[in-house]
Amino acid sequence: MQNLIELTKNDLEAFVAEDLKEHRFRAEQIWQWLWQKRVRDIDAMTNLSKPLREKLAAMATIAWPAIARVAESRDGTIKLLLRMGDGALIETVLIPMQDRYSQCLSTQVGCAMACTFCNTGKLGFERNLTYGEIMGQILVGRQYLEDRGMNPLKNLVFMGMGEPLLNLDNLIKVLTDLPCERGLSLSWRRSMVSTVGFPDKLNILGDLEIALPAISLHAPTQELRAKIMPKAAKVHLDDLMAALAAYPMRPRERITFEYLLLKDVNDSMEHADQLARLIDRKKGKINLIAYNATEGMPYEAPERGKVEAFEKRLWDHGLTAFIRRSMGADIKAACGQLKADEVK
Repeated sequence: MQNLIELTKNDLEAFVAEDLKEHRFRAEQIWQWLWQKRVRDIDAMTNLSKPLREKLAAMATIAWPAIARVAESRDGTIKLLLRMGDGALIETVLIPMQDRYSQCLSTQVGCAMACTFCNTGKLGFERNLTYGEIMGQILVGRQYLEDRGMNPLKNLVFMGMGEPLLNLDNLIKVLTDLPCERGLSLSWRRSMVSTVGFPDKLNILGDLEIALPAISLHAPTQELRAKIMPKAAKVHLDDLMAALAAYPMRPRERITFEYLLLKDVNDSMEHADQLARLIDRKKGKINLIAYNATEGMPYEAPERGKVEAFEKRLWDHGLTAFIRRSMGADIKAACGQLKADEVK
């Protein structure tokens, strides 16, 4: 039985033509029902004839990821623990942004990168998510907000569980289909891919011009990055920065560098100076994130004054830098925390 949300736009057109023996416009109708109208019952596709609905229902189903647990923060952040068809658990987070929500999307069950400050890394890697499991998170997120009369979901960040570029084939399929007008209708300009950085895969993403990367940097030198992100650091920082220097961008576009400040590890003025020497002022901007102390992890939160001084030091170097507001601390919104609790 074919789960229809696992079919890309092209796959659906082929399914309609070859399996259903129907005209191509039927694929457009079904696509709209699946992604724009978010139906979960084939019989609700009322502009299809009853015989066609019966034929389709005999061959296919519509199965979304199931909500296993919900945690809502005082600041409006909503974390959903989702169960996939095989029982695997992943997380997706809805973050309030003025008049809209942004959604952090997972691309893998667990993560193979094992960064020393990340709960997901401690859980290990299980498997890649499918096209439908990634897209299905958006269906669940939009429906959750709509059911509660909340602001719409308009922005996506591929920075939930997993390393997106290690699931590149499915990521590309998702990014290609997001802008479809009769579907989710989300411009690629509203999508950001957060990655530790793999030059060969960044080259592919850049050539396709379907997303801007956000680089999980977290250290200004190769040596320090190797200590806190040992697997990511197998790609030398010089090679990563060279790939980013060649990344195609339109005027006024910049690459975001994410920098998690860990107390007495990477938060000194010397680290700020090293970071300033690394980042191109015209092509990069720095997103500073103050670490939230987490049970069982070897790091502490930096002092607020030190975080602000770090930001100011970057400003003094002429860099665009800002401190990202910490969201969802009271519901363990950091990647992997909710799943870790559920597994325990």
